Amino acid sequence: MLKRTNYLTKVYGLPNGWQLYTYERQANGYEAARRVLTTMTPEQVVGEAKKANIRGRGGAGFPMGVKWSFMRPHPTKPAYLVINADEGEPGTHKDRTLMEQNPHAIIEGCIIGCYAIGAHVAYIYVRDELHRSKERLWGAIREAKSKGYLGPRPFGKDHAVDVVVHTGAGAYICGEETALLNSLEGRRGEPRLKPPFPAQAGAFGCPTTVNNLETIAAVPTAFLIGCEEFSKLSAIHHLNDGGVRLYGVNGHVKKPGVFECAVGLTLRELIYDLGGGIKDDKKLFAVIPGGSSTPVLRAGDIVSAPDEKSLLHPWHGRSVLDVPLGVDTFRNLGTMLGTCCTTVMAEGTDPVLAFHNLMQFYRHESCGQCTPCREGSAWLFRIAEKLVVGTCSMDELNQLHDIANNIMGNTICAFGEGTAMPALGFLKKFRKEFEAHVKGEQGANNIRSSSLAIEPLF
Repeated sequence: MLKRTNYLTKVYGLPNGWQLYTYERQANGYEAARRVLTTMTPEQVVGEAKKANIRGRGGAGFPMGVKWSFMRPHPTKPAYLVINADEGEPGTHKDRTLMEQNPHAIIEGCIIGCYAIGAHVAYIYVRDELHRSKERLWGAIREAKSKGYLGPRPFGKDHAVDVVVHTGAGAYICGEETALLNSLEGRRGEPRLKPPFPAQAGAFGCPTTVNNLETIAAVPTAFLIGCEEFSKLSAIHHLNDGGVRLYGVNGHVKKPGVFECAVGLTLRELIYDLGGGIKDDKKLFAVIPGGSSTPVLRAGDIVSAPDEKSLLHPWHGRSVLDVPLGVDTFRNLGTMLGTCCTTVMAEGTDPVLAFHNLMQFYRHESCGQCTPCREGSAWLFRIAEKLVVGTCSMDELNQLHDIANNIMGNTICAFGEGTAMPALGFLKKFRKEFEAHVKGEQGANNIRSSSLAIEPLF
């Protein structure tokens, strides 16, 4: 159900919309933080946050309020709130719009989050290349401090809060929360073994909550309108997936961009109503629903859920394009909602070239800590190279499935799965196209002239 909203994007495009003056007057800026700190206990804040049903906007979809509830006061160690704004996944481009156009929503969310979990410092970890994002965040921090919203007594409450922007080094692996924490501490960005989980031993060995940037930016809105009311904005709030979120669409659409809608938007609405349809009025070929690590869907895929108890039963027999974009709905489709930034492929796209592009990225970005990921990603890319130039054998094509499956579940972090899942997805959906490359029907001699060799997607 297409339901446009503007809670997070109300100041987008306004003159100086990123400044405190505009945020306060156009979006009731910092009113939610004032109300929370002056009328609620931390325990009440956590309880209310659970009612909002905000599923993590960074990919995993873990409920934010539940994650906050894991934090317990430590007798000697401080607590920290860490905001993941690394956003390095191909096809994902939503968080930077918040940092550039509505940074005060992030700062206000940090104030509420710190109070809820007992932290006094929030670190916003930003990808190195996003220079304007960092500039706007630092500007918002200075403005908030000048008004006393950040500092020793925000809104008169004896709970000091400070926010620090930390620059990453441009490594995709640091989007994984424990690798991010290592990088934040000045160490090599490699994932940590769990347990202990960050809530027990996170940043600097202290209790830590890591939230995605869009997740924390939605917090002021939820508390301003009421967390239960925020949850009810969703078309599928009965699935514990509430509120509004940012939807990105890129690739072969006429109007790529970022749009704010209530949770429950469908791919068809995102691509055709918001994205303007397919470029050059071609037919839709395939969709990567939520960032490059989410398994691909073909345009002609049909939902098969005859069991009335199935979550997808209401959409049985219908196109996957008509299933609401939700964490659990898309998990049941055999893919993931991920970051909710969709990459669209038009008819005429060569899926082998898209596969090659992705495998090159994942091979380059593997941190190398785990052998299955380090060696497996390189192996996948080598075969992808052979597929593109027309020297791949059928035996090597068959190896792709085993290589990807041997990565799954055998690495410290989910990066390995993030490499293997798109590989397995492309193999499952486009086996005939892969075999055509092996047979020379789409090989090196005609790549350049073929109508299938269109511009890169990522």
